[in-house]
Amino acid sequence: MTLQEHISKVASGEHKFENVFQSISRMIFGDPSKIEKVIVNGTPTYDFKIFREGKKHIVGMYEEINSFASFVKDAAEGGSSAEMAFVLIGEPGNGKTFFVDFLSSKYREFISKPGNQRFTFKFTNVELLDRYGQITEIESQTFEDPMILAMNIYDDIDKNEAFMKENGLNNKQIKEIYKYYRPLGACTYYIWNQIKDFCNNDIKKALDFVTIFPVPVSESRGILAGKYAAKDKITSSSVDLIGDESIARLLHLKDADNPFRFDLRRGALARVAGGGIHFADEIFKNKRDLIQIYLGVIQNRTIEIEGYKWPLDTLIIATSNNSEFANFLEEKEQAPIVDRCRITYMSHNTNLHLQEELTTYALGSVDKTTIFGEKLHVDPNLNYVLSVAFVLSRMPQHEKLTPIEMMKLAAGDVAGEKSIRTLAEVINELNTDPDITKRFGQKGLGHRSLGRSIQILRERSETQEGKCMFAGDAFPSIQRVILDYVQDANDRIKYFNDLKIAKQLYRERVNTAIFNAYMNEPHAVEKDVMNYVNMIIGLESKNLGEDKTWTYVDPQTKKLVSIKIDESFINSVEERLGLKTEEQKQSFRTTIIKIYGQKVLTDPNYNFMDNNELVKAVTDVRLKSDIGGKGSLIGALANRTNADNQRLYDRIMDTMLNKLGYCLTCAMKTIEYFCTYDDAN
Repeated sequence: MTLQEHISKVASGEHKFENVFQSISRMIFGDPSKIEKVIVNGTPTYDFKIFREGKKHIVGMYEEINSFASFVKDAAEGGSSAEMAFVLIGEPGNGKTFFVDFLSSKYREFISKPGNQRFTFKFTNVELLDRYGQITEIESQTFEDPMILAMNIYDDIDKNEAFMKENGLNNKQIKEIYKYYRPLGACTYYIWNQIKDFCNNDIKKALDFVTIFPVPVSESRGILAGKYAAKDKITSSSVDLIGDESIARLLHLKDADNPFRFDLRRGALARVAGGGIHFADEIFKNKRDLIQIYLGVIQNRTIEIEGYKWPLDTLIIATSNNSEFANFLEEKEQAPIVDRCRITYMSHNTNLHLQEELTTYALGSVDKTTIFGEKLHVDPNLNYVLSVAFVLSRMPQHEKLTPIEMMKLAAGDVAGEKSIRTLAEVINELNTDPDITKRFGQKGLGHRSLGRSIQILRERSETQEGKCMFAGDAFPSIQRVILDYVQDANDRIKYFNDLKIAKQLYRERVNTAIFNAYMNEPHAVEKDVMNYVNMIIGLESKNLGEDKTWTYVDPQTKKLVSIKIDESFINSVEERLGLKTEEQKQSFRTTIIKIYGQKVLTDPNYNFMDNNELVKAVTDVRLKSDIGGKGSLIGALANRTNADNQRLYDRIMDTMLNKLGYCLTCAMKTIEYFCTYDDAN
């Protein structure tokens, strides 16, 4: 394609001329239907659905994504962000690198679509100039946009505007294009002038040397989205970033002062200079002279070598862990680089439901096998156990909320009488601490520790011999990770306490599973919990019949349902909850009815299964009424010397195997765990 053809396509809208910030901004904000308002930790924010697309998409990170989207939008509109780098700082294993890699992947995908493609130019037949030896073609080293060349064809701006008008652009379009004017890079400017001299300033002839082509979208070559990972002081070099003089080129060039002697593509920056994303991984680990290069690149948006300059059109996004950043800040003379960065402190995920998605990532989607190649089963409780243990480790200690209450509220669940407003107050209070690690979600066990726990669980002989990753075995695996990888003694103590709380929640989960298996119904507990809720609503109803039967519309099926109110069942549940007086009972009922009224508006399937205390009380009441209490069931399952007990055990096993997703190993181990009292309290 010729330059004239490209300009006419820009005029018609078929091709676009925009900087990297405008492209990414269009990618994020282009479709309003993909932007949704959500409530996170009691605060309204926005969720950008483009980050939720794909098989392995970003989970959570609402605040960080909002910060990034705002940063890009400000830069696209000419704000100060255009002269800054976006830096994510946080603990290892909380998703910083994953976020940048996902963004880069999405951007490559976006640019590959027709209408979004980026174009650059090359000079062909340069051997005719008799200055370049056997070099016949020279690409713009920084993948400059053809419109940059169009704005620099003549040294006179008026002539350039006239040239663009000749090829279809109107005054308004030209004015818009000139808002983003940049000079040509040193080598393209030098070569273009040589071509003009060769053609006696006949621009039509000179443009025959110019060919327009799409910028290659290559992940492996680091074009359009590239990464530079910090290296040690010996192996790192400025060449890795900005390139260096090329001996091979010098052998071809007749002019010793030709800027083309510098091979910029050897560096990571030039390959993303044409509207790309440069990812500086662990930026503050770099030696100081590389940090100084970054300072110049961020501030001036140019690659500079020996006084020669090449303008960049690049989004610079970097990561760093807390300790490296803290060490860097101690060196006061390094303040200018920090001043040029938009710092965002990335926390760990603190939402239990979202953590279950992340745990699914860590467990992997491929079918697992033992070392002997046999299928390896995954306990249906394993994801929950891992997720709870890791989220609890990220809950800071605070007098207003217990770790369980904090975890539930952060996941949008019910936490007794504690409201989401309390959590918002706690977060605001914690986030004013100058010590970043004491802020909400900033400290805890990360995703890599989760991966290690799963690895340790898999390598256990019990896992291999039983052909099952049993949830109860996850606790010693997590314990091993804490002992081996957590250096701070206070952190270790906290994480071990969190693990004890996770065990309590696991035991409640096991009790529910065994009761469901006993009732031969996967959702037996859920149905009984909802029966209690509907009964207390019915008690308050004005149209309650004398026979204590209440008819209501089921919010899920929209059908009329009749329920017989059993006041002895209601009282038994409330006694299990420790509610003695009528005032206490009435207050609790009012709270439950209020919660249900609020939740059912947004989620007709809400079932109160996040209310552990209520679930436990209902389970205990039903166990007592059906088989004389949990102790009797434990006795029956543990002592199978008589035929009745064996039949009960077989029936529960059959339900667990065929309806609840257990295998023989984890079903037997779960029943065995149910029958032990070692950590029941």
